[in-house]
Amino acid sequence: MSLKTKHRDLESRIGKLGSALVAFSGGIDSTLVLAVASKVLGKRVLAITAESDSVPARELRAAQALAQKLGVKHKIIRTEEMSSSSYLKNPINRCYYCKSELYGKLARVAAEHRLASILNGINQDDLGDHRPGITAAKEAGVISPLVESGFNKKDVRNLAREIGLPNWEKPALACLSSRIPYGQPITTKKLSMVEQAEEVLLAEGFQNVRVRHHDNIARIELPKEDIPSLLKIDLFEKINLHLEKIGFQYVTVDLKGYRSGSLNEALNLNNKQDYESAKRAAS
Repeated sequence: MSLKTKHRDLESRIGKLGSALVAFSGGIDSTLVLAVASKVLGKRVLAITAESDSVPARELRAAQALAQKLGVKHKIIRTEEMSSSSYLKNPINRCYYCKSELYGKLARVAAEHRLASILNGINQDDLGDHRPGITAAKEAGVISPLVESGFNKKDVRNLAREIGLPNWEKPALACLSSRIPYGQPITTKKLSMVEQAEEVLLAEGFQNVRVRHHDNIARIELPKEDIPSLLKIDLFEKINLHLEKIGFQYVTVDLKGYRSGSLNEALNLNNKQDYESAKRAAS
């Protein structure tokens, strides 16, 4: 199916809903869904962005600015996944508890505003990854229009560029909790350390950044082509000093480079017993 055909199908599917609440993170996937929904549904669309300790403040500011630029109604709501003991234990299905909390809050907002449907930005490429949050979406009846219209990540970026979305090249983002290895408890302090450390690197001009929290070790992930720049002696010493002040005792660079969801590499999802246990915990 051509991108043009997928675009028409996406507009048609969303248009038939009548009204919608869009779970809007500010990433390119949910931005495309929001832009199309705004086009076909007009004022019958509301964008909602979640605020919590696991969301970097910079992403909230970016989402606010982008929603204003798109001319859509936008609200920020507080989610309380940090009050869930199951979430704080950081099991391999941690995202399930986060998304269940989010979609529960969105359902109440949608009912309050009499909006017929809740939409997210999941695309087809997401279906092949370890994404427990997808289970939460299905349970909550959340619609994934990009999946239904056959969009993969490349399609999303190509269409976003064609229709002039300003963030079409924005790197993929994920919550701060994704920087902490499974099984290690999530704490507000750890999340704050990660956010501060990534801000240090972003301030030096690096765009696609992850700082993984391994107790007293910060493991920096950057695209391989950016690693030589980071390792320039003056810059690395400066960054190392900043991260030590934040609270890390050691600072390392992952020579494999940045890759989305690298902490999933430690999962043995081929082990049926582990996988079935995770599914039962999410049910």
